[in-house]
Amino acid sequence: MNIAILTARGGSKRIPGKNSKLFFGKPIIAHAIEAALASRLFAHVVVSTDDQAIARLAQQFGAAVPFLRPSELSGDEVGTDPVLVHAVEACRRVYGAFQYGCCIYPANPFLQIEDLRQGLTLLKERHATSAFPVVKYDFPIEQALELVDARPVAIWPEQLMRNSQVFHDRYHDAGSFYWFDVEKFMSVQRLFTQDSAAFAIPADRCQDINTPDDWVRAEKKYRVLAEQGRR
Repeated sequence: MNIAILTARGGSKRIPGKNSKLFFGKPIIAHAIEAALASRLFAHVVVSTDDQAIARLAQQFGAAVPFLRPSELSGDEVGTDPVLVHAVEACRRVYGAFQYGCCIYPANPFLQIEDLRQGLTLLKERHATSAFPVVKYDFPIEQALELVDARPVAIWPEQLMRNSQVFHDRYHDAGSFYWFDVEKFMSVQRLFTQDSAAFAIPADRCQDINTPDDWVRAEKKYRVLAEQGRR
């Protein structure tokens, strides 16, 4: 049995009410719920939240909310790992043992069924603790700069003037979802482990949405995908 777990707390500060804010005609969390349900990969699509309004919205769009997240796991400083540990324990009490889980971030209108399937296949093939999508940086990170009082400072000065073709591709977490083997994850209580597996997706299939500017960028990306018939 597979269970999807959407981690959707209610206290977003930079974008108030982010998880329930309308994104192209529906609450943004609804996009992720509907993709998870449509994938037919999950026996249950569960939302872990501390917020009654988010719980009601999630249920309206077909997700289950069999428990509420405690307040001590709902602050800004709380990471995904302890939230997921709590959710897995709660799901086990409600549904019994399950083999694979998928932690899905709720502000995720770009979630693709094909990516969910690829992640699960990779998890099984590699016998990994977790598997998730990554996106390639479009510029060599070795040539990164920081601004110090309007002065550009090379983080790795010796790399700055090298030809960009000499550098290997580098990737960052897409911030979309994480498949995990339940027993392995619960034994270490961390998603990122030495045996984690990852696969690359195009940059237009993800957008971290943490600020109002991020939200605008997500709308622009989504509109382009919709015009191309890819949403």
